[in-house]
Amino acid sequence: MSDIEIARKANKKNIKEIASKLKLDENDLHPYGHHTAKIDFNKITEKKEKSKLILVTAITPTPAGEGKTTTSVGLSDGLCKIGKQSIVCLREPSLGPSFGMKGGAAGGGYAQVVPMENINLHFTGDFHAITSANNLLASLIDNHIYWGNKLQIDTRRVSWKRCVDLNDRALREITANLGGIANGYPRTDGFNITVASEVILIFLSTSFIISKVLLKSLCPTIIYFFCKRYVILFVATYSSNIGSINFKKLALFFINTFCKSLFDFWLI
Repeated sequence: MSDIEIARKANKKNIKEIASKLKLDENDLHPYGHHTAKIDFNKITEKKEKSKLILVTAITPTPAGEGKTTTSVGLSDGLCKIGKQSIVCLREPSLGPSFGMKGGAAGGGYAQVVPMENINLHFTGDFHAITSANNLLASLIDNHIYWGNKLQIDTRRVSWKRCVDLNDRALREITANLGGIANGYPRTDGFNITVASEVILIFLSTSFIISKVLLKSLCPTIIYFFCKRYVILFVATYSSNIGSINFKKLALFFINTFCKSLFDFWLI
């Protein structure tokens, strides 16, 4: 049988039954249907007994598709088979590679995660949220330019791109705002794939710095940096209980790390 045939014939258990094996009750879950759920962040941060971590990485897949995911799932299944309590942690698939030569990212054969189609396509909607957030900021730039351009943004040097979670080379470089005066000022623009967008980069990078509070009740703020030749939109998150974070230093960290060529900048 093919991977998808195996996945569709699998006898899937309710996610609550799976969670009970991990000593999680119904209140610890944020369900997405009968077979998928997120675990409450407060439950994750609770102190647990020490466990062992096995990292599976740097495996070139065989022609049959046996790589990191298949090995990880098979290893976890094997540990559970001998009586160990094992959890496998995988990255969320991107629609781009899923529809490309690489294919899906939920494993294969009898070492795969189900429901396979949901995981490879929309899952819990996180990538869609990242896409919308990134494109909202992109539209704010064009809207600001249209309504007077108070920040004197050089439309030839706007580096913030829109994004879509697909491999679509036709959108890598485009000309935006065509169609007359009502549609804004024409300029060169483009699309990144969502997993390489600016928002997801900032989200992942800041998680290392404010990981303890990143997923709590955070208030989003946008900090604009404007200089003579570049425009950077730095998206930070803050909360009233993050008094120890100096956002100016945090912003400077990103500039020094990713934008070493910047000069003569100031905080608006």
